[in-house]
Order: sequence, then structure tokens, then C-alpha cells
Amino acid sequence: MAAISGLVDLTGDQNAVPAVVRAMNQALAHRGPDGEGYHVGPGIALGYRHLGPLSEHSIRVGSTPRGTVAYCQARLSDADSLRQQLEAHGHHLRSSQPAEILAHLWDEYGPAMFDKIRGAFAFALWDPRRRCLLLARDRFGIAPLYWTRQGDHLLFASEIKGLLASGLVEAAVDRAGLDHVFTFLGMPAARTCFQGVQALLPGHYLLVHVSSGAEPRFEERQYWDLDFPDHGQEERGGSLERRATELEDALKLGVARRLQGDLPIASYVSGGIDCSTILALAGNVQQKPVPSFTVRFEDPKYDESERAGRAARAGGSEPVVLTCNRDQMLQTYPRLIEAVESPVPEPSGATLLMLAERVRAAGYRAALVGDGADDLFAGYPWFKADRLLSTFDVIPGIKPSQLIRRLYVRMTSQVPWSKVQRIQKLVGGHHAWLDFYGLVGLSKLRFYSPQMRESLNDRVPYDDLKLNLDRVKRWHPLNQGLYMGMKVHVPGLLLQGKGDRLAAHAGIELRHPFLDEEVVALASRLHPSWKLHRLRDKYVLRGVAQRWLPKDIAWRPKSDFTAPWDTLFGEGAPAFVEELLSEESLRRTGYFDVAAVHHWRKNYQQLGARSGGRLATEIGLAGVVATQLWHHTYVDGSLASLPSRASHGVLTPLPEAPVNLDARRHREVAAAG
Repeated sequence: MAAISGLVDLTGDQNAVPAVVRAMNQALAHRGPDGEGYHVGPGIALGYRHLGPLSEHSIRVGSTPRGTVAYCQARLSDADSLRQQLEAHGHHLRSSQPAEILAHLWDEYGPAMFDKIRGAFAFALWDPRRRCLLLARDRFGIAPLYWTRQGDHLLFASEIKGLLASGLVEAAVDRAGLDHVFTFLGMPAARTCFQGVQALLPGHYLLVHVSSGAEPRFEERQYWDLDFPDHGQEERGGSLERRATELEDALKLGVARRLQGDLPIASYVSGGIDCSTILALAGNVQQKPVPSFTVRFEDPKYDESERAGRAARAGGSEPVVLTCNRDQMLQTYPRLIEAVESPVPEPSGATLLMLAERVRAAGYRAALVGDGADDLFAGYPWFKADRLLSTFDVIPGIKPSQLIRRLYVRMTSQVPWSKVQRIQKLVGGHHAWLDFYGLVGLSKLRFYSPQMRESLNDRVPYDDLKLNLDRVKRWHPLNQGLYMGMKVHVPGLLLQGKGDRLAAHAGIELRHPFLDEEVVALASRLHPSWKLHRLRDKYVLRGVAQRWLPKDIAWRPKSDFTAPWDTLFGEGAPAFVEELLSEESLRRTGYFDVAAVHHWRKNYQQLGARSGGRLATEIGLAGVVATQLWHHTYVDGSLASLPSRASHGVLTPLPEAPVNLDARRHREVAAAG
């Protein structure tokens, strides 16, 4: 976990202003509180911040005799092997630091370097001979990276805060970006909530060629995409014991890679099998227990701390328990929005921010997590619902399940079926995630204002997704859904709204063994029956878990780490929520129908407790609060009596999570040659 930022003069002249990059870098201090460095050359200024000692494999400047300079936030899986390969080709490296390796890889292979690198990374590389800037991001989107063109300058940063701090980027609203939140509950595409600011997509690189007197040339390329075997070609045979051993071996290797480095590391643990299995495997790999942290909700309906304790102790670890109640979540929630830089309707994210702060306060700088397991092994309930509906499709060419969905859409909304079919075409056909996202999207019909609808016209957020439809159509339907989750849910909500941003805001780094390339490749080639076995989710993963955890935990039904949606708007909401949902504030932003918001806030409990309409309404109301708070935080600080980064257009930071800002500062300046 670290940060990079930079500014390039696109005219080919020498107008990159170091002071601008220093301001950007300072805005990212929470990501790298232990040191910073800069590179300044003709037409280029780069900055970085790092976490932990300079020997840590998280970030450093790297340069080559040819003048190539790389600044990165990177944890490469095979750095030592890559160094050996480069030295065999005549390169002389001073270390196995990722930035130096990346700079030499570029000199040796150019864009073909991406065939060789694995891990979590976002990096910027400047080649003064070719006068080009390379920006790149890892396969799954673990490390964030944003960029924007402002006149004759290109700016990039690990977080949008860095871009805004430059003074060259206005915090203007992209309403189509906000619409992603009310569809996907996150930001999975290149589009953000800020006009003109783009996320570099996972598995992509951007190459910018700069030449004096000529228009700059932009080349964005996808260097990797998740793939599955053709339908019928998946690996199906073998026993559960054999398949579980294969997965366990891959997970152990993924865990071992993420235990490397100098940072003191802990692990999250819950009452489920994902992070609990990782915790147990980590203790086995390093031959001693890993410290663990968990959350206890005061509401017993959502509390899993007893199971989490048993799971942790099975791995030899006694967990540190963070007790959390509704008031604490709401007190933390504004900092969650500041950290993520987009609306986050799920209130449980605030608890994860509190947990990251607790890990940091205990002296740890990194934490193992179980994110990605549900997305690889069909752990979400909508996969089961889709499987049940598909049992009606027994006659080839006739799909009663689609007729059932069409009837549901007609009963619950005014969305024309032609629009549903258009969405299905954009994602390669129907699959389980469309059922869930369709439910989320119902909230737009209730809460969007006429102005918001008019600004969006007839566009759908699925237009912004870059999916490999040529391949998708050849896969098993379950794998089609898993692909959608890995492309949309993982980078859009899991890693942004619940992962890297929250941890980075608290000054720690998250590490994801389930997103190891070998684990993902293994999960992808397995037949869907190893993922969803009849109605048993994560079947092969449970085969691993039962070796390390109590059987009742290994085979219990999935239970999400969540909090009630109405935490954000229900009875007893704090003063800032009342201010954000006041008629004046709602009219000031113009996104939502004032009467509808006030009506459903009073009456949502009259809807059936387990109905789709009730859930869509609660998600929508939570989204309204989240969007109003995001607008207050970044665009117009007049909506509530809360701190804002946008008070009268002046960037004023909110109170930060406690970080070690008194640590000794390290500075490096690398010469272009």
C-alpha cells in the first residue's frame, strides 16, 4: 500500500511543475505516511509515498542506464525470478525492488513485459528516449490508479484526491457515474463520479506518446482478461479430496507470497470460511499463528464474533475483537465516503474502516483478507436463485425462467422488457448478477428526479463495461456470471468500497490470496459443479476449509458481513442525515425526487419485510444518503454541518484516521539519466 502521482506536459516542452506534484503527493500522505520521493525531468514530474521501511517491497523509484524511470505501488509475486531473467539478458540491477525490475523489463521487452509480471500493482514509467509515459494496473484492480487530461497536461494519481489537490482538476459531477452506484453499488468502469477523471481499468495499460509540436498520442490496451474453458471443456472429474488438495496447494502458495516483506502483518477473521481459511493456512505456512482481528456487532442478528473466535482459535490465533454499534458506524460513515471518493450505500463499510484503524493502532501495517472467494466459487445467494429458476428450462429453446423474470419486472417496475433485453445483450446473455443488479436498479424508478432522468437520457451503465463478449457466449452460464462478478463487483465494490481505500485511509495494506493468479486460474478451469454443487456454494473451497476449521463452520450456509441498510436513514438518524435529506439539500443537488425520498423514508417499513420492493427501497434510500454525503464532501460543502473537502471550492481535508505521520521522512530524487 503506497501512492504515486505525476504530471506530464503533453506539448513536449518542459512545463511540468514540480510544486503541483508535491501538492498531489501530500494529499496522498495517508497511503504512504513513512516517506516520499520525487523525480523531476524535462516535461515530467513524478511523486511517490511509501509505507514501511525503504527495504519493503511496496514502492520505490527504479531507473535504468537508458534513463527509464519507474515509480510504482507494487507487490510482484516473482520479483527474484524476474531479476534473474533480466540479469541473464545482461541487465545490472541493484536490488529486486519492483520499480527497478519494472524499469528494466520495459527496456528489455516493451509492452510484452505484461506477460511476465504478476501481483498487485499500479505504476508509472517514463521513457525519455521514446518520450512516452506508461501507466499500468494489475489484473484484478487491487491497486487503484486514476488519470485525467487537463489542457496540455496529463495528471495521474493513486486516488482522485491527488488529482483534485493539483488545483488543475475541478470537482465537477458526472451524473452517469453516479448512476453506476444505483446499478452496481460501486464504480467498476473507467467512468468515475467526477467529470473528466477516469480510472485505468484492471488488466489495462495506457501509453502516452509526447512529441514537441505534435498532438499527443494515447494508446490504451487490455493486456489480460479473465478466461474460462468453453462449455463442456471444464475440468470435471476427480474426488472432492483431490480437488481440495489442488486448491489448498494453490492457496498456500498465494498466502506465502503475501507473507513476504518487512511489514508486520495480521489477518481479518470472521464466522465464515474465506478469511478464516486464509488465517489457518497462513499460520501453517509460516509455522506460527498470525494475529487476527474481528468485529462484534452489538445487534445479535448480525454478530458472528463467537464463530469468528472459534475459527481463529482453530488456527492457533486469539482474535482481537472490535465491538461496533450503530452510532459508531454512523460517526465513521462520513470518513468512509471521503476515503472511497464515491457514494457507498452499504453501511458495513464504515465498520471495515474502523477495523483497519484498529489493526493499525495495534502496530500492524498489512492484513490478509478473504476477498474474492465468493466471486470465484459462486458464494452469493443469487447464484442459487438463478440455479433454481433454471430448473424450469428443461425443454431446449424454451426458457420459462425468462418468462418468470419478465413477469417480475412487469409487476415491480415500469422498465420495458426491451431495455432488459438490451442489457442482457450488452453482457452476453442473462446470468445471476443481472437478477441482483436488476433489483438494485429498481431504486432509480422511485428516487431519481426528472432532471436526473433527463440528464441520463436512455443510456444504461452497462454501456460503460468492457466485457469480452466473443468469449463469454462460449462459457457455461455459471461461469458467465462469475466473469461478470470479477469484472464488476470485485473492482467496483469489493476492492474500492470495502477494500483498498478503507485500509489505505487507515494506513494499512490489504493482501488478497484468493486473487493470486494461480488460484484464479485454477478456479476458472474447474467445472461449475465444483463451485455450486447442486445448491451448495463454494463446494471445493469448503473441502479445503473442513481440514482447518470446525465442521459446522466449514459447511454452514453463507452469511454476509453486513449491517441493516436502514442504519443510514432509519429512526434515530443523526443530525447530518437529517440535513442531507432536507428539502433544501435535496433540491440543491437535484439528483432525487424530494417527495419520493420523504414519503418512502416514512413508509418503507410498510412494504413486505422480505420483499424485493422493500429491499430495493432500502438500498435506494441508503444510496440517496450516500450520494448526498459524497456531494457535500467533494462538490458543495453547504449541505450539512460536517467537514468538507469542497467548502466554497477550497480543498480542506477531513480529520484523518490516526497514522504515523511522525515517522522519519525519506526522500529520494532520481535523475532522468
